[in-house]
Amino acid sequence: MRKITQKTLGGPEVLEVVEVPRPTPMPTEVLVRVTAAGVNPVDWKVRTRGGFLGDPPFTVGWDVAGVVEELGYGVTRFKPGDRVFGMPRFPREAAAYAEYVTSPCRQLALVPEGLSDVEAGAIPLAGLTAWQALVETADIGQGQRVLVLGAAGGVGHLAVQIAKSRGAYVIGTARAAKHDFLAQLGVDEAIDYTAESVEDRVGDVDVVLDLVGDESTRSTIATLRDDGLFIVVPSAAGLGDLLELAGERVRVTGILVEPDRTGMESLAHLAATGALRPTIAETFPLAQAGSAHEVGETGRTAGKLVLAG
Repeated sequence: MRKITQKTLGGPEVLEVVEVPRPTPMPTEVLVRVTAAGVNPVDWKVRTRGGFLGDPPFTVGWDVAGVVEELGYGVTRFKPGDRVFGMPRFPREAAAYAEYVTSPCRQLALVPEGLSDVEAGAIPLAGLTAWQALVETADIGQGQRVLVLGAAGGVGHLAVQIAKSRGAYVIGTARAAKHDFLAQLGVDEAIDYTAESVEDRVGDVDVVLDLVGDESTRSTIATLRDDGLFIVVPSAAGLGDLLELAGERVRVTGILVEPDRTGMESLAHLAATGALRPTIAETFPLAQAGSAHEVGETGRTAGKLVLAG
């Protein structure tokens, strides 16, 4: 089978196609023929720095959508031919940039009818990040005010839809050119962060979901009401400064997404009811994973990039 690997850390050019034996599922695992693999910022960060995976060689990628080909001993949840999706093994190596992957069966869920393979491959990591932040951490509900920083991105555009599905009033930041896109997602109030100060524009916010994670977003802590919650997704590196800014007035936390069958099934339900639909910015064949990284690293895509075919 083909998979993408890298022998050194570096730019997109280090990604190469190799032929390797097809993996065999261990007990409680399934073998999945990958039909689509989402591309996420963590992929190129690990490609460049090693991060969770240490030194190469390794294969990046955690978003998986595909068809169950083989069951390991003890698996009762699936049968061969089932369409499944999930985010196996994160932050350990899942090697999703490949034609086949193995996964613990309880880190996958069935793909709902009406969701294409490409759409399914776009959801897991970004969708679980948004779900675990907004639902499991913040427990947002009807009428709460949620500010999503980077609302047009991979996680952001799914976070908007999840927040709206729970009855929240959603404020989203993006460049003005993406405001029509935000409106289509259901954003109640869009802010061009390049043209105006977010904290001057809005206030009395219950939850800030920071998907940007740099110094430019720290001042938005001022938008929170007393005892509001600021959730930082990209990195916990600046958490100390945020905690100092927060004092005792508001709460601050970082978050790292985890594989979760229950969360995946919740996302599948939202997709089945039409409340959640990923936007696909562009698809690339597996062999062009480097090109997908080049596009993603511009930071200008709306929605998700996916490897398919």
